[in-house]
Amino acid sequence: MTRASEPYTLAVDCGGSGIKASVLDADGTLHVPPVRVPTPYPLPPERLADTITEIAAGLPPAQRATVGVPGMIRHGVVVATPHYVTRSGPRSAVLPELLTAWSGCDVQAVLAHRLGLPTLVLNDAEVHGAGVVSGTGLELVLTLGTGLGSALFDGGRLAPHLELSHAPVRRGTTYDAYIGQHERARLGDALWSRRVRRVVDGFRPVFRWDRLYLGGGNSRRITARVLDDLGDDVVVVPNQAGIVGGVRAWDLTGREH
Repeated sequence: MTRASEPYTLAVDCGGSGIKASVLDADGTLHVPPVRVPTPYPLPPERLADTITEIAAGLPPAQRATVGVPGMIRHGVVVATPHYVTRSGPRSAVLPELLTAWSGCDVQAVLAHRLGLPTLVLNDAEVHGAGVVSGTGLELVLTLGTGLGSALFDGGRLAPHLELSHAPVRRGTTYDAYIGQHERARLGDALWSRRVRRVVDGFRPVFRWDRLYLGGGNSRRITARVLDDLGDDVVVVPNQAGIVGGVRAWDLTGREH
């Protein structure tokens, strides 16, 4: 007999600097503490699959898997990914052979085969959003980490992914570069937080959201003063949502176990 807590979901959050994973029950409760390993580079699809398979081998069994990957992912296929095509990670040289290996890669099929589980692969910000949205109205999720991630939900349904991070924001500088980790480290939290406020103010008339969620590892670095200025319709959410969303992502995308 299947227990009420099943199916268990292997949830994997793939970032530019680290890959985190855990196993959650059907209620979205962590079955074990998250495991994190540094993202290995160079990282062709086969090496990512190896890394995730190795992590999964040390975790409790699961009946399905959800994997969040940075970049433009459509129906489990990589259109473009920013970090995994580089020699040694973010801001390093792009390798042509990795561009070829990742472009058009059906990473969802690759991981399903390697893990032996039904697998859902989405943009990492979309999985993050699945863990926090209320399911009411238009909800935008922005993740602040190595770069800028985004996901849009309408009535709890996931909208087609747009790479807002690659749009120019100032003198040809993209949002990824404008408020990414490199600039946060260079500017300090106070000046960087002001940039975040400018980005939010710029997006507000474009989306007219009912709620904006700010997540990712750097969201906790936004200063209290800027948070007050952002308004009541902007909420900072825990970075752990990138794993917790692994369960709910199946419902919000219409996928079944």
